[in-house]
Amino acid sequence: MSGEMLAAFRHDAHKFTGESHDDAREEFAGVAVNQTVPKGADGDAAALSRPQQKQEQTVPTHNDHYRLSLLTGETAYDPGEFSRETIGSEVSDLTGIEDAQTAHKRWLASDVAAAFNESVYHPYTSLKFHTLLVAALLDNYRADHEFGNLRLIVDSAGDVVPFRTVFDGDRFALRIDVNADGNPSARLGSRPWRSWASAWNRLTAHPLETDQDKYDMTLDANLRRVQSWSTALQYVEDFENWRPDR
Repeated sequence: MSGEMLAAFRHDAHKFTGESHDDAREEFAGVAVNQTVPKGADGDAAALSRPQQKQEQTVPTHNDHYRLSLLTGETAYDPGEFSRETIGSEVSDLTGIEDAQTAHKRWLASDVAAAFNESVYHPYTSLKFHTLLVAALLDNYRADHEFGNLRLIVDSAGDVVPFRTVFDGDRFALRIDVNADGNPSARLGSRPWRSWASAWNRLTAHPLETDQDKYDMTLDANLRRVQSWSTALQYVEDFENWRPDR
């Protein structure tokens, strides 16, 4: 079963190298990559972030796998920080991990994965958070949890649940699970679709200080508009890293 979870973390390695899905290599640095993820978890995670109909380029001036930042409008790829050699080394490290729980922790902390989008047609999406959503859905499906029973759950920062935590920041963590353990939560819905704003709006309690913190007010207001899950999760991470008061 560990192999299935590792497949979730390795299934989109071709997006780091700019290869198409049909022409993607089967190995990277000696490790099997770009394999199909079981139980439809990849397709469901994709449906959470982007339309599944005919794909069309949504930003005419941007047609590569480097992510556009929703925070700045600029590419998240910094050639000064990520050279081809650095990317190759980082990708080898991410895909070469043989322990699935360790791979999950590395993806949660990965900067290089955050520099890439999930789809060139939707450049604000995030490969990092798409992959974490795939892993979270797959682990829930393996436990016979149906999508309609899944919830977005707010945990304390650092409270990482293997495979199911999809964001871990300085102030709070977010996971996809069925049992909220009394924590703030909201159902994802009856089927996978771009429903981030709907879930965020329905949380039973919010982790942001919107009554007195101007930055939290801005973050919350924008999160109530974003529909794509991977875009929203990446925006939370980017915003928290950007905040000038922290």
